[in-house]
Amino acid sequence: MFWKILIVFVISMIPLIELRGAIPVAVGMELGLPEWLVLIVAIIGNMLPVPIIYLFARKVLNWGTTIKWEPFKKFCNFCLKKGEKAGDKLLKKAKSGVYFALFLFVAMPIPGTGAWTGTLAASILNLDFKKTVIAILAGVLTAGLIMLAFSLGLFKVIFG
Repeated sequence: MFWKILIVFVISMIPLIELRGAIPVAVGMELGLPEWLVLIVAIIGNMLPVPIIYLFARKVLNWGTTIKWEPFKKFCNFCLKKGEKAGDKLLKKAKSGVYFALFLFVAMPIPGTGAWTGTLAASILNLDFKKTVIAILAGVLTAGLIMLAFSLGLFKVIFG
């Protein structure tokens, strides 16, 4: 059982895949884990990198703009500029509802809208850490419930 839980946990930590991939994999592979356990493990695995991303992503990107290796320097500059531009646009539109917008962004269970991306955006925008974590957690929980419901329904329809 430990290895099955570890599979769900590790998949949910992978950027862009996150719990959006871990839950369908757990259901589709029929790991024999209770659905509630799959959901909890996936949420924990998805949330574990959030504080690290928030606290260090912007620092790493800023540092990356100072190094001599051009491909990495360009990548870091691109991320910062794109993030700041998108963030400014979001802040103007969302105004005081920025944390709700962050929640909705993370809650949408589509690739590229998970906890990693949401936390990176919050870090670049210098949003409040505690409010960010709460919004991200709520979004991850919502996305997890959506993915669990979809996975259970989809696989039951396909495999009867």
